[in-house]
Amino acid sequence: MLKIEPQNLRTPGPTPIPDDIVEAMGNPMINHRGPEFDELITKVTAQLKQVFMTSNDLFILTASGTGALEASLVNTLSPGDKVVAATAGSFGDRFIDMAVAFGADITRLDFEWGEPVDPDAIRQVLRDDPEVKAVMITHNETSTGVTHPLEEIARIAKQEFDKLLLVDAVSSLGCLPLPVDAWDCDLVGTASQKGFMIPPGLAFISVSERAWEAQKTATMPRFYFDLEEAKKTLERGQTPFTPNVAAMYGLSLGLDKILDEGLEGVFGRHAAIGQHTRDRIRELGLELLVSDERYASNTVTAVKMPEGIDGRALMGRLRTEKNVVLAGGQGKLSTSIFRIGHLGHVTEDDIEEVIEALRELLPEVGFSAG
Repeated sequence: MLKIEPQNLRTPGPTPIPDDIVEAMGNPMINHRGPEFDELITKVTAQLKQVFMTSNDLFILTASGTGALEASLVNTLSPGDKVVAATAGSFGDRFIDMAVAFGADITRLDFEWGEPVDPDAIRQVLRDDPEVKAVMITHNETSTGVTHPLEEIARIAKQEFDKLLLVDAVSSLGCLPLPVDAWDCDLVGTASQKGFMIPPGLAFISVSERAWEAQKTATMPRFYFDLEEAKKTLERGQTPFTPNVAAMYGLSLGLDKILDEGLEGVFGRHAAIGQHTRDRIRELGLELLVSDERYASNTVTAVKMPEGIDGRALMGRLRTEKNVVLAGGQGKLSTSIFRIGHLGHVTEDDIEEVIEALRELLPEVGFSAG
C-alpha cells in the first residue's frame, strides 16, 4: 500500500486534516437511507447554516466545489440569459467558462491578476443594460491571493439593481467573513477541502428565496445537480444520490470545531495568520503579488518568484529537503509566482516552518535580498 509521510502541506487546498477528524472518518458505514444518516445530515446541515450565517436552504452535494458552482448556474439560469461576470484570476475565469458552456450570454469584465475587481465597473454594466439577469463573482481568488470586495458588489447587484447574485466562495467561506443573509447573496457555493478541514469530495450551496423563484423558469440542463431534487430528499433526511458518508463524519466533527471556536475567532485567527505570512515574506525580501493590502487574502498568499530563480527547482527542494509543500502559480502566472495556503487547520508555527525553509533555500537557488 502506498504510504505518504505527513508534510507541511501549505497548498490552498486540499488542506491538512486534524488527526481526530481522520479518526472520525473511519467510523462504520451506515445506510444512507436510514435513520442514522438522517440524524447526521440534519445535524451538519443546521451547523452549515450557522457557518454560512443564513436561514436559506442549504444542501450538501457529493462533488468538488465546482459542482456547487455548476449547481448555482444550472438551477437559476436559461441559455441566453444575460449575466455580468467579473474575473481577475484563474478561478474567476473558470466560473465564466462554465456559464458559457451552458449557454449564458456573458458580459465579461477582466481585471489585472493581483488586483481587486472594481465594483463601479459592474455598476456601469448594470446601468447600461437593464436586461442583465445575474451577477457572478468569485469572492476570494485562490490563484492570486486577492479577496474581492463582495459586500460592495452585493450591495450594487441587489440593492441598486435587484439582480440575482451567484458567489464562488470556495476558498473563503468558513475562513473569511461572508454573512450570506446580511449581504443578500442568492447562491453561495463552497467545498470541504479548504476551511472545513476535511478531504475533497463534498460541496455546499445555499439557496435564497429569490434563487428558488429563478429556478422555476430556468431551463439549463441539470440532473445530478438538480437542487429541487436535493430539497425533496433532504426533507426525508437523505440525498438524491449516494453521499460520501465518511466525509460526512469528518464534516460533523469539523463543524463542531469551527463552532466551538466561534466564527469571530476563526476569522480573527485567519486574519492574524494571513498578516503574519505577508509580513514574514516581506522580511525575506520577497514581493507580494497583491499591490493593495486591503484586498490581500487571509487564506492564501501569492508571492512573486524572484527573477532568475527556477521556481520548479525551488518547489522541488522545499518538498524533498524541507518537507514543505507550496503551490505554484496558475494560468498566466504559472511560472511567475508561488502560493502559500494558510486556511483551515493551520497555525503560525506552520508558517514559520515555511519561512525558515525559504530562508535557507533561497540563497542556494540564487536569490539575494540585496
